[in-house]
Amino acid sequence: MSITTDAWVLYAGERGAKPEPTELVRESFEFDDPGPHEALVSPLYGCLEGNMGHALDRRPIDVPLSRREEKIVIGNAGVVRVEECGAEVETVSPGDTAIVFCNGTPDEFGYPKRIYAYDQEGAIGLLAKQSKLHGRQLIRIPSDSAYSLEQWAAFSLRYITAWSNWALAYGTLRLLLNEQELPTPEVWAWGGGVCLGEVALAKHFGCAATQIASTDERLATIESLGVRAVDRREFNELRFDKKRFRKDEEYTAKYLAAEDVFVNKVRKLTDGKMVNIFIDYVGAPVFRATLKVLARQGIIATAGWKEGMVLDLVRATECIMRHQHINTHYARYDEGVEAVAFAEKNGWLPPLEDEVYGFDDIPQLFADYRQGTLGWFPIFQIGE
Repeated sequence: MSITTDAWVLYAGERGAKPEPTELVRESFEFDDPGPHEALVSPLYGCLEGNMGHALDRRPIDVPLSRREEKIVIGNAGVVRVEECGAEVETVSPGDTAIVFCNGTPDEFGYPKRIYAYDQEGAIGLLAKQSKLHGRQLIRIPSDSAYSLEQWAAFSLRYITAWSNWALAYGTLRLLLNEQELPTPEVWAWGGGVCLGEVALAKHFGCAATQIASTDERLATIESLGVRAVDRREFNELRFDKKRFRKDEEYTAKYLAAEDVFVNKVRKLTDGKMVNIFIDYVGAPVFRATLKVLARQGIIATAGWKEGMVLDLVRATECIMRHQHINTHYARYDEGVEAVAFAEKNGWLPPLEDEVYGFDDIPQLFADYRQGTLGWFPIFQIGE
């Protein structure tokens, strides 16, 4: 038996051809009935994630081609209503609303190797009126939750990523320096939705939290959470390019001037103590500057590589400074359950900024994403 649903579909590019950005196609999509470990679900709300944009841009990979599938449905952050459950599903029941837990293919310890509705083969994402998920890809939302389904949709990927990354970064810092030695760690982050979740956690756990952003709207959002906001535009030329740095004197002068502004800003705001945990999901353009403001026994934490996957560092210096580099990729299922419980108890959910896009408006959503006009948590509605 099979199920046919209405979906926005991503087709594979031509094998061997140069990858070119593409668009989604709305059409009927067919998939097999759920198995004993799976649930049939109706997606309600989704949140546009960077991996969805990467899929349409076919960078760094053509996702359907890598999965050896002619066409796929993407979308791996959101909220669903559970319609039916296989006999072996224990995490949810029919009628529950649940967040999507996007660990697609876990290793033997439960850490993700592949991500649902991205590089997990056979996965059907949330840009469809119906889908199916493994029972351990669903976490029940409390039936009496004080928070909206739209907030939980934004929470499902980014804030669970933040929870796992923060737990390892903060735990590592406390192995180096305990609460008596360092009662109020300085935690900084470059802008982004996952980073916003992490600095909110840092504030909750007694740290001095700061986030950097480059628009008035995002700076206001940061401050609304009681987190110190620093305007990225004060050092806008802080974008390191190794090749240009060696050959372009004008570029080098502007970069070094911006780096001095940034370092002095950090030194002033931390009273010279510098940063104990720096959350950096950007990568190469800011990594040199991030290292310059990191305190001894400092932590650089990331679960992303937005602008560069290859970084340069001097291992001897990092050893002498006892710097630790934390790298995570989403989370284990029990971490997701812990994050949901903590969020409901403490109100640790994303602040929503944008209008909600309808299912008919998905092409416009991606057009706005490419124009860079969206906020941190772009929400779209799929069903009712």
